[in-house]
Amino acid sequence: MPVADYTTYCRMIDRALAGRFAYPAINVTSMTTASAVLKGLAESKSDGIIQVSTGGGAFASGSAVKEMALGAIAIAEYVHRMAERYPVYVALHTDHCQADKLDQFVNPLIAETERRRGEGRPNLFNSHMFDGSALPLKENLDIAVALLRRCRQSEIILEIEAGVVGGEEDGVKGGGPSEKLYTTPADMCEVARRLNEISGARYLFAATFGNVHGVYKPGTVKLKPSILKDGQDAVTKAFGPAARFALVFHGGSGSSLEEIREALDYGVVKMNIDTDTQYAFTRPIADHMFRSYDGVLKVDGEVGNKKAYDPRNYLAAAEKAMAERVRQAVRDLRGENTTLFK
Repeated sequence: MPVADYTTYCRMIDRALAGRFAYPAINVTSMTTASAVLKGLAESKSDGIIQVSTGGGAFASGSAVKEMALGAIAIAEYVHRMAERYPVYVALHTDHCQADKLDQFVNPLIAETERRRGEGRPNLFNSHMFDGSALPLKENLDIAVALLRRCRQSEIILEIEAGVVGGEEDGVKGGGPSEKLYTTPADMCEVARRLNEISGARYLFAATFGNVHGVYKPGTVKLKPSILKDGQDAVTKAFGPAARFALVFHGGSGSSLEEIREALDYGVVKMNIDTDTQYAFTRPIADHMFRSYDGVLKVDGEVGNKKAYDPRNYLAAAEKAMAERVRQAVRDLRGENTTLFK
């Protein structure tokens, strides 16, 4: 099925919010990792989200080019072609983009969609994330409002974040005062007030409740999903049930299934997954190298074994393992057999 259009993407979000399930949003950096996501979603009969970060886009463009927007465009165009072969819907999204990278990443990608729409072609990306969490809330929302107005014109959904996700992703470290790891009800109400003034626009909101990027042993990360409930209750009281957020869960590695499911009950419809799928992809490659050491290397003047060092062999195993981790994510998020595709 083709990449979801705006109407379908909105239906996906609304259905997840009503049904208390969420879509895995998997970061990809190549055709192989994108194929792994499509495979895992299709085998789970779940729609989902493929996303590209600034670092992922730069990597995808090659070490001689390192242009984050160009790499993201290349991955998106691949997904647009390949998604037609899978019986599920997939949305294309860009992950964390800080204010100082907007002109290198999100703005050029919005411009590319605007150009495509002018030619009668579908959007390149369905949604983009602006991460202004390191800024004072007013400055964060001033930029977000301007971006959302522009996105609305091209049927693009904007994701924003208030509160800081700890840890590190793509070389960007979160942190600061510990209280910043928890978005307050007052902050959530201010987000709703500012963004809901833009009639007809759709957005996703990454509120923080102790989230930390990276990988941790179970029990290390101290999440407080009840913060999401408190914020949703405050927004509903102030602006009515229609203002209830479609929330995004960042930094979920090491979270217990109980914590994940509780967050779904409070309005999470999208959960970002990167660290765990990176490991799932790399693990079989490491296994292959250890088991085939004398085949992948030309040791002591020998010629090695071409079948062992052909990247297609170990990358196929990596794709399969990553697809299985995507299937686990779908199960954790109550998403099996929920596709809108008929």
